[in-house]
Amino acid sequence: MDIKAMDIKAMDIKAIDGRRICLWSGPRNVSTALMYSFAQRSDTRVIDEPLYAHYLAHTGVDHPGRQEVLEAQDQNGERVVRQVILGSTERPVLFMKQMAHHLEGLDWKFLRQTTNVLLIRDPAEMLPSLVHQIPNPTLRDTGLDMQRRLLQQLHAWGQRPPVLEARQLLLDPPGVLAQLCEQVDIPFDDAMLSWPAQPLPEDGVWAPHWYHNVHRSTGFQPYRAKNVPVPPHVEPLLASCAACYRELYAHALLATPPAP
Repeated sequence: MDIKAMDIKAMDIKAIDGRRICLWSGPRNVSTALMYSFAQRSDTRVIDEPLYAHYLAHTGVDHPGRQEVLEAQDQNGERVVRQVILGSTERPVLFMKQMAHHLEGLDWKFLRQTTNVLLIRDPAEMLPSLVHQIPNPTLRDTGLDMQRRLLQQLHAWGQRPPVLEARQLLLDPPGVLAQLCEQVDIPFDDAMLSWPAQPLPEDGVWAPHWYHNVHRSTGFQPYRAKNVPVPPHVEPLLASCAACYRELYAHALLATPPAP
C-alpha cells in the first residue's frame, strides 16, 4: 500500500514510532539522492548533515562554503546530538544524512539510541569525483576509515547496521531499498524511487557546491561504470581507502541479481 495515500494517524506505527535513522556516509556516495528518496515518505522528516559545522570547527579543515556552514549551523556537536539527533520530531521516522567523519570529537554513546546505516562507494570511483571539491583529499576526508571503525564499534555493541554500497543500490533501487527498509523495521514505500527535479527545502547551505547532479535528477540514476582514472597524486590514498572499503563491502546489501 502506498504510504502517501494513507492517513498517518490510522497507521500502525508501533514499529517506527520515534525511529531515528542515521545514514553514515562518505562524500560522493549518492547519500544526497538517498536523502531525497526518504524525503518522499509521508511518515519521514529528513535532516541534512547536522554535524557539519561541528566537524569544520573541531578540525579546522577548509571545505567549500566553510564560513557559510559555520554561520548557518550550531558548532557545538554535543548540543546538536541532544537537541537535534535525539531531540523531538513530529514524524514517526527521522532520517539524518550524516558524514561518518563528522563523528570526530564526539562521544559515540548516542549511537546506541539511533538506527545506524552505512553507505559506501568504491574509492576508485569516488576519489576522481571528490578531487573536484577537495583537490588534495586525505583518508579522513573520505570517511572510509571512520566507517570501518564505526562498524566495528556498532558490532561490539551488538548492533548489525545495514551497509549500503552505491553501485548495488543504483543497479537495483527497489530491491536494495526494500532490504534496507526491512532491516530498519519500516515499510517500503514506492514513493522513495522518484522525486521532483528541484532542491529540497532541507538542503544544507553547502548544496550549491555539492548537489548539482541530484538537483537535476528525478530518481536514482542507472549505474554506469566510471572510467575516469584516479589522479596520480591520489593513488597512494586509493590503497588505504581500498582496504577499508573491502572490509565494509563484506557486509553490503546486494542487488538482485548481485553485481559482479
